[in-house]
Amino acid sequence: MDLFSRSWTALRTAVAELSDEDFAQPSGCTGWLVRDLVCHLVIDAQDVLITLVTPAETEPTRDAVTYWDVAATPPTGDDPLDALIVRLAAAYEQPRLLKFHLDDVGSAAGRAAELADPGLRVSTRGEVLTAGDYLSAYVLEWTLHHLDLVAHLPDAAEPPTEGLARSREMLEKIAGATFPVSFSDKDTLLVGTGRRAPTDAENTDLGELATKLPLVLG
Repeated sequence: MDLFSRSWTALRTAVAELSDEDFAQPSGCTGWLVRDLVCHLVIDAQDVLITLVTPAETEPTRDAVTYWDVAATPPTGDDPLDALIVRLAAAYEQPRLLKFHLDDVGSAAGRAAELADPGLRVSTRGEVLTAGDYLSAYVLEWTLHHLDLVAHLPDAAEPPTEGLARSREMLEKIAGATFPVSFSDKDTLLVGTGRRAPTDAENTDLGELATKLPLVLG
């Protein structure tokens, strides 16, 4: 729960510190500019709020790791929902409006997470999780999108080290394999999810694991 808050606060702070020009730069998400990614984060924050007030009575069907589905192919940016995000982001016109909306909804999501009972069962995407597992899953979401945000912004702050480490741990559980010790946590996430192609040397270190990559999470 605490790591969710630290990761989310760091990501929102990174957005707040962007210049207007940064919003027009490409992000690490295929087909999205930084402004599109920030708009997606607004939707993510809404999802957190909705989920935390959608209690469930049945036993959990997923946990923080099995929450994630692995798709067969990487996103192209042509998915209808992805395209909708681009149109929504453009409608804001001014970056300050996007910043304001993310700060407004994002702060509320952060407060809701802090107040949530970790053992509360909640429903999302047709599945049931404890609130603790749901928020733990989102550490990976925030960390990956923080890397996406700063992919082409070398002066922007990167995700917290503890968030990177926890996200690597979750990705390794999803993969059912351990990434080489030669990989940093950041490189594990970038290469493991297909955000960056491995070098020849990295492919050698990956061995059989390379055949399982990328892990396209959804």
